[in-house]
Amino acid sequence: MTSRIRAPLWWVPAAAGLILGAAWFAAAQEVTQEEIGAYPHLASQFPQTDFEQRSVPLSDFMIGQVKDGIPSIDEPEFVSVGAVAAAGPLGPQEPVIAVELNGELKGYPLQILMWHEIVNDVVGGIPVAVTYCPLCNSSVVFKREVDGQVLDFGTTGMLRNSDLVMYDRQTESWWQQFLGEAIVGEMTGTMLEMVPVRIESFERFQARGGHGQMLIPNSRFTRSYGMNPYANYDSRTKPYDFFQGDLPPGLPPLERVVAVGEEAWALSLLREKGEVRKDDLILTWEAGQNSALDSGWIARGRDVGNVIVQREAADGSRADVVHDITFAFAFHAFRPEAPIYTSESATQ
Repeated sequence: MTSRIRAPLWWVPAAAGLILGAAWFAAAQEVTQEEIGAYPHLASQFPQTDFEQRSVPLSDFMIGQVKDGIPSIDEPEFVSVGAVAAAGPLGPQEPVIAVELNGELKGYPLQILMWHEIVNDVVGGIPVAVTYCPLCNSSVVFKREVDGQVLDFGTTGMLRNSDLVMYDRQTESWWQQFLGEAIVGEMTGTMLEMVPVRIESFERFQARGGHGQMLIPNSRFTRSYGMNPYANYDSRTKPYDFFQGDLPPGLPPLERVVAVGEEAWALSLLREKGEVRKDDLILTWEAGQNSALDSGWIARGRDVGNVIVQREAADGSRADVVHDITFAFAFHAFRPEAPIYTSESATQ
């Protein structure tokens, strides 16, 4: 295990190969079944992918990048949370994906996931994929073992409903990050098991105790860690123009919602109430976490708060449950019939 942090790596310029901003959107093209032969890079980059097996039409996909143009982190490096605090690359309220399994606690800063979107790792002896899609603000962690086979994930360069489309390197099947579902290739229909995690500020992660380990930049990569290449994205009145789906009725498309299965709660409601309950489900909100998609520097992002989602047992104990803090348009795109609660009375 790495014993020291290389702080300068958090501030180096972005590599030229990463396509972001207007250049990404201008280059996006629809891929239809009839036109698949016109994109030889798909066949050459995904020679194992069985495009005949799929649960969605190929016209759903947009080409935003080449395969692995946004590189996953496959050999993650960690240091103690104290070392990160001493080096100072993370602001106290910067968002971190906190994963705790079998007594092992690891943190994955969004300022790193912003540029890599996938970390293939092992936590508490369990292979996991830690994922973040900036365009949907979707942070989801999956178990990587399926039917006894451990999968490694990369980025296809494709988008669907503005969401990251992953692929596994074992079968080159394509997976929807938002759902954890294989949608193209031989594993079509297979679902990855999601892991309950918290998206919390660095200071809250640090307050858990000294046993936590924090992801640091891998020496293979040089990116502008700490910068947000999608400045002011979550203040837009609508997603970027390449999103062609229906927008949620009665709610700003880029309003954050807390999604739990087939239901979601507007973050504005939770922020107003502080706590919302439905049956044994308890959602709580406390101030003190920067938006990763507001300011050009994540540490200066506005406060969107910390959310915890738990179920309460008969004895009063609580356990974290799988949830996602995503944008309303993304939740509506993938679950068009599911409710998004904007008032506490609607959940009763």
